[in-house]
Amino acid sequence: MSVPQLVIAARVQAALSAAFGPSYADADPVIRPSQFADLQANVALPLAKKLGRKPREVAEEIVTNLDTADVISEVQVSGPGFINLTLSDGWIAARTQQALGDERLGVPAADKPQKVVVEYSSPNVAKEMHVGHLRTTIVGDAIARILAFLGHDVIRDNHVGDWGTPFGMLIEHLLDLGEDAAARDDSSVSDLTAFYQAARGKFEADAAFADRARARVVALQAGDPETLRLWGILVEVSKRYFNHVYRRLGVTLTDDDIRGESFYNDLLATTVAELESKGIAVVSDGALCAFPPGFTGREGEPLPVIIRKSDGGYNYSTTDLATIRYRVDTEHVDRMVYVVGAPQSLHFQMVFAVARMAGWLGDDVAAVHAQIGNVLGTDGKILRTRAGGTVKLSELVDEAVERAGAAFDEIPHDESFDAATRAAIVEAVGVGAVKYADLSVALDSEYVFDFDRMISFHGKTGPYLQYATVRIRSIFRKGGVDPESATGPIVIGHEAERALALKLLDFGAVVAQAGETCEPHRLAGYLFELAQAYTGFFENCPVLKAPDEPTRASRLALCAATLRTLATGLDLLGVPTPERM
Repeated sequence: MSVPQLVIAARVQAALSAAFGPSYADADPVIRPSQFADLQANVALPLAKKLGRKPREVAEEIVTNLDTADVISEVQVSGPGFINLTLSDGWIAARTQQALGDERLGVPAADKPQKVVVEYSSPNVAKEMHVGHLRTTIVGDAIARILAFLGHDVIRDNHVGDWGTPFGMLIEHLLDLGEDAAARDDSSVSDLTAFYQAARGKFEADAAFADRARARVVALQAGDPETLRLWGILVEVSKRYFNHVYRRLGVTLTDDDIRGESFYNDLLATTVAELESKGIAVVSDGALCAFPPGFTGREGEPLPVIIRKSDGGYNYSTTDLATIRYRVDTEHVDRMVYVVGAPQSLHFQMVFAVARMAGWLGDDVAAVHAQIGNVLGTDGKILRTRAGGTVKLSELVDEAVERAGAAFDEIPHDESFDAATRAAIVEAVGVGAVKYADLSVALDSEYVFDFDRMISFHGKTGPYLQYATVRIRSIFRKGGVDPESATGPIVIGHEAERALALKLLDFGAVVAQAGETCEPHRLAGYLFELAQAYTGFFENCPVLKAPDEPTRASRLALCAATLRTLATGLDLLGVPTPERM
């Protein structure tokens, strides 16, 4: 075990058992960072109340029974009963050495792997992805990557909007243009926004077209083969577009992960029937509704989840309930993570509540709404184009890459790069900047999309972290050393070496926490702190010009451990790391 907090927690728990009896062996030792030492155990304060003793007396008894051998170099009781613990330099060095030699860098796999569905991105067919899809796509992919790395069986689910009333007008517009238009890259069909807007315009202005569109919806829902074939053309055109965006963003979603609304269409009636048979769904004002307890309107009236509309049609709630039922009954998942915008919070709370009433969710199956906050412009309002329209995701990435190129030209870099190499680096920097800026803030928080800040090579940004990995690689190139051969042994001789090694040992705990809470910003923040610790090490501890060979070997090993940790962590976030800049 290499995670300092876990090692110390185990030692303190053993001391609690020895001091106060086995019943206290599982007590939370309350391990926290300390400004006076490496870590602090605060368990004496809450424990004193149970024991009816003074906290400082309890702390001193814990210390008396604490096994410090090989791990702890100093223990002090301070204040009312805080236990400050300083780790041994030798233990830090040995555990860092162990992590360096481990392909997982000391990150433990999950004790009880779960089957987890992560639903994210979820664009609509025949519509271009916009800035609103940015966070759900990027955050969801990071969550999926982290959970998979921890050993969980992850099902990536792109719940694409590919069914419903709008497809009547879209199919009819496709027929007006001609089917061959869908196959041409230069056609109006390839511009999904223009295609959708043209279809909508005709639907609103042309009564005959609107009648055709309504009739086409009926045919689609009835499973008419020709209508389904035309619908499939629109789906395939959209998939080509989605995949282009995903490839550019380095997102791991594929066609195999797309399970759109249409997939669950045949399950809607049986889902509704089960809810009716269990007495959960009842008729109210002509619609079939469920009324989960605890949800009321402004006047205190029960809020309904509409299961089937008064006209007999189904809606998002029906599809979401059918999806949960399928995931539980057929896929046998343990956990579902919905990476969806925060405005959908009430919807998911109520849908989950109905699913619990039906017995589809319980102690053995969890559903989590990973709420995604809005993306704001520098004016503090929802990010829009200058004309007030929705910002297309592809155009946003284009601008990020363009600005990254300008910023890249202003920093010291290898002038020998050919045009293709420079373009690849700039693409990685631009995409990495956008992704890290998104992932570095709590997913449920709004954040300001500021190109000048996120593209900077200074501060808490993607380019800064990418440059940190390049800088470490340059040390190995200058020294003619393969990072894989830099194995130490690691010896702690300077405070900056100690600080860096300690930060490296936090990696496992941070990744585990990010996976447990579905909060990638915890990992993003850690990587920035690690890069800062490396900067302190680099500025105070010469590597290639170290005073002797053992010190040089040790510092090269610390460089190698830092490089691997940064690269692994950034990969878990989906941020690319160029070899050179």
